[in-house]
Amino acid sequence: MEKLIIKSLIAEKQKEIIGIELVERPLELETAANYIFVGLRRAGKSYLMYQHIQGLIKSGQASIEDILYINFEDERISSIKAEELHLFPECFNEMFDKKPFIFLDEIQNIIGWEKFARRLADSKYRVFITGSNAKMLSKEMHTTLGGRFIAKEVFPFSFKEYLSFFQVTLNRNWEYDDTRIQVVKLFEDYFYYGGFAESFPLKDKRSWLNALYQKVLLGDIISRNGIRNENAIKVIAKKLAESVMQPSSLARIKNIVDSTGTTVARNTLVDYLQLLNDAYLVFGISNFSDKLSDKETYKKRYFYDNGLLNNFLFEPETKLLENIVAIYLKQKYGDDLYFYKKNIEVDFFIPNDHRAIQASFRIADDTTRQREVKALLRLSEIHDLTTLEIVTWDEETTIQEYGTTIQVLPVWKWLLKL
Repeated sequence: MEKLIIKSLIAEKQKEIIGIELVERPLELETAANYIFVGLRRAGKSYLMYQHIQGLIKSGQASIEDILYINFEDERISSIKAEELHLFPECFNEMFDKKPFIFLDEIQNIIGWEKFARRLADSKYRVFITGSNAKMLSKEMHTTLGGRFIAKEVFPFSFKEYLSFFQVTLNRNWEYDDTRIQVVKLFEDYFYYGGFAESFPLKDKRSWLNALYQKVLLGDIISRNGIRNENAIKVIAKKLAESVMQPSSLARIKNIVDSTGTTVARNTLVDYLQLLNDAYLVFGISNFSDKLSDKETYKKRYFYDNGLLNNFLFEPETKLLENIVAIYLKQKYGDDLYFYKKNIEVDFFIPNDHRAIQASFRIADDTTRQREVKALLRLSEIHDLTTLEIVTWDEETTIQEYGTTIQVLPVWKWLLKL
């Protein structure tokens, strides 16, 4: 690798970062810690690094000449090997003769990057890393990095951040003035097309989202992992989208895939599902009432963004509603999120927060209302619950039954209160 190319990249990125206009996202970092940002491609990991760099400069902790930023998806360094990574701090030192803040973007493309990152941390550099693969959060990775990095999962823009992007400010009484109209109007696009900031100004959001999905599936999953049976994993992703809301066992997913004429072995299916999870395309939640051995094989699976899920669906509203609730709960509660299915079925159950939630597009129909309410009341008899909610499209009320309160909220309002 020629040093001239590396030096050009360093100078280029410094000039670029200083000129980027940002809508600030919530970001709290320890002053002396190193970080790994992981999440779905285009969710905003690089954006958060740019934000942190600009913050360092504004606060006087650094100048732009203290910043070493490398994007490992740049084709000019696509052939670089792990043993050449030392060239980056070397080149920086030759240019500026100082110790930089180091930002390594999408470094998972380099096999063996972990030892380099650990060596930088041991040498007392401040290091920030991004990656689009959940393996960067694995126990094996933490062992290699030796506890020297704090991991942060990055999700696409929340609805509150989406409103900030469009310069909508929520004052104390926003629900009672014209701001409410703006919020409801903006929510519709967010609901159908998700939280990828790059897509917000576009008229043809669907084409952009489809291109992103193809990049994740073909590049991050199929090509990177050398998958030969491309059709099988494509069918699995499609069927998972169509089955959102429905708990599925591995056997059921296998039968659905096999019925399309694409056969897949059970072990291969397990591997493919893990790859879809690792790429932050889908995530699963387990049935709280299942025994431990079933929790890994019987799950409800959701997509990390409504826009990607909507690519697959016809008349998608009911599934998109439950999916967006799942995304927010996953971001807030992580692995403490379950569904509950044993004689009754509750969409979301967070035992440590004593909270249960039903996602129902409408409950105006008495049968639907009674089904959702009955399940929540029954679960509250089994477990000590303090918060019971039904998230709908546009209904809002309070239900009082048997001394228990159930709050019914429209989804756009629920997202802003969470």
